[in-house]
Amino acid sequence: MAQQPAQSIIAELEDAVRDGTTAKRVQTLRRVTDLFLNDGDRLNDEQVKVFDDVLCLLVARVETRARAELSKRLAPLDYAPFEVIQYLAWDDDISVAGEVLTHSSRLSPEALLEIAGSKGQDHLFAISARENLPERVTDVIINRGEDRVIRRLAKNASARFSDDGYSNIVARAEGDDELIEILGLRLDLPAKLLRDLLRRAKDTVRARLLAIAPPAVRDEIQKVLNDIAQEGAAAPRRNYGVAEELVKLMKQLNELDDAAVYNFAEAGKFDEVTVSLAVLNDMPIEMIERLMLGPRSDLLLIPCRSARLNWPTVEAILRKRPMAHPIDEVTLKVAERDYRRLSMETAQRTVRFWQLHNRLEKQPMAVG
Repeated sequence: MAQQPAQSIIAELEDAVRDGTTAKRVQTLRRVTDLFLNDGDRLNDEQVKVFDDVLCLLVARVETRARAELSKRLAPLDYAPFEVIQYLAWDDDISVAGEVLTHSSRLSPEALLEIAGSKGQDHLFAISARENLPERVTDVIINRGEDRVIRRLAKNASARFSDDGYSNIVARAEGDDELIEILGLRLDLPAKLLRDLLRRAKDTVRARLLAIAPPAVRDEIQKVLNDIAQEGAAAPRRNYGVAEELVKLMKQLNELDDAAVYNFAEAGKFDEVTVSLAVLNDMPIEMIERLMLGPRSDLLLIPCRSARLNWPTVEAILRKRPMAHPIDEVTLKVAERDYRRLSMETAQRTVRFWQLHNRLEKQPMAVG
């Protein structure tokens, strides 16, 4: 019964495409769409193909607003015409592509993969909210997405992540309190990555996670935090006596410079690196030690910049400092970006604040 209306509109279609005004084409597009919405769930494949051909002809010849309207009407339909859905999904205008990318079940993982790998941030943002996103698509989004995209993806409870994808998104959370909070509430976050995530979190973020997490997640978070606290308490205090004598002598001889610190780092002499940063910044060794052994690379960047170290030296410190898990490439790239943005004035002002805090409060610097 529905095939006849589709066939009967062909003459009107040809007239609209050949000689019609924009308004005529939009009117015809709406009429064809109405016909499909009325009968589409009862059509066989051949009949749906008729509508597909008609809509594809029209949608290529109407303005953005009409394409966006069509996208909104067809996106929720499991039986939507296949070809026109592909056409709409690839549209450069997100007002057209967005609804289809987020909601249409007619897009294959292969199509999503291609679009995610080639289109811009608005398209990634739309895809990141789709239900049941497969791992290969989320991998691409994590590699290409900006912060707002990554946060939306992390909020998508049905999205699936590969081991590398999860590791990379946790690394992206470095310095991003909101993303840490979102990831900390995911039920499927592996225990090891939850530990890494909470190591990066500030005390305020940890407290908020405990306050808003559902009971099962809260118990796991508290267990991990207890383990982290015990690890910190069990860490033996290092003796920096020999390193301190050497570094202070080099300072007197004007030999304590970027090259010296680089050589210490490359040689794995982290007692000397720690003391060097302390001496160059006039900070207590134990304060630098906390930064050196702490999970957050962003805080360590501050005394490095204040000490006028070049990025290759900072990179050597981050790569080779004595940590249970070596820094990954994503975190290292973020650190390089942040280091190049960090001004000398800001770094030195922060160091002065730490110095004052240490003298007045006589309390360890909070690095969590």
